[in-house]
Amino acid sequence: MDFDLQPTLKGELIELRPLRPQDFDALFSAASDPQIWEQHPESDRYQRKVFQKFFDGALQSKGAFAIIERKSGRIIGSSRYCNLDLTNREVEVGWTFLEREFWGGTYNRELKRLMLDHAFRFVDRVLFVVGEQNIRSQKALAKIGASFLKKAQLSAADGTIKTNVVFVITVKSYRVVAPAAPH
Repeated sequence: MDFDLQPTLKGELIELRPLRPQDFDALFSAASDPQIWEQHPESDRYQRKVFQKFFDGALQSKGAFAIIERKSGRIIGSSRYCNLDLTNREVEVGWTFLEREFWGGTYNRELKRLMLDHAFRFVDRVLFVVGEQNIRSQKALAKIGASFLKKAQLSAADGTIKTNVVFVITVKSYRVVAPAAPH
């Protein structure tokens, strides 16, 4: 069975669907708050020109989602699957952001549960790469049961090398921490 990198996934609070070119304005509106990006290695992503590169990359990845709040029907953020490695049976979940109104755990927890439930049908490990200074995202990953794996030196959008931290959730640890919801 092939890993579908852009399925439609529905939870109680949110729905994830493939990101489309016509989503730019709604997603930029969700991303235009500087506080969302203040701990991110690309802290100017709230600017239209910088966000356009992020959005174009998301579409090209063929693994990006629009996160839609089911109650209002509006786009409140984005996430994606990337770096699928079937040989090592792993995939990365990342490039995630939510409007500040939806911070605090409930929405992120459902987002990650939906993505992990889907991913673990095909892989054994899910990786999360976070900027070393992005403490907020690191705490959010700890809340969903991710464990620190290693530090990695990666190229940033501006070409500089930045230190990132890599977290992991394995299918085995996920079943212990958060059993999959019925489909």
